[in-house]
Amino acid sequence: MAWRSRFWWLPFGSVPEISPNELLAKLSGDSVPYILDVRTHREWKASRIEGAVHVPITSLRADLKNLGLESARPVIAICLSAHRSIPAVRALREAGFVDACQLQGGMLAWWKAGLPVVEGP
Repeated sequence: MAWRSRFWWLPFGSVPEISPNELLAKLSGDSVPYILDVRTHREWKASRIEGAVHVPITSLRADLKNLGLESARPVIAICLSAHRSIPAVRALREAGFVDACQLQGGMLAWWKAGLPVVEGP
């Protein structure tokens, strides 16, 4: 399956999820998760969740070690519609982040719920 290793970032399968409201609650709790936004730079710059770390999905595997994430801390992968975050969660779990999941519905669901965002550079 050489194509799978070359195109590891293609969305297929399912991964654990967290709802937008559950994530919002965790962001003000004691154990704040990392938020890993795997959208394009343009998407991220336009609107993102405060504190999100940005790394496009196509760069995630190469850049993961340089992000300084602690494997014991939960990681929530985010994209626009919960498609690119599927392979992000798989890559995170393969790298030892056992408490990795995706934002259910992605940023579209976050915006629909009217939850807070940061806009601009």
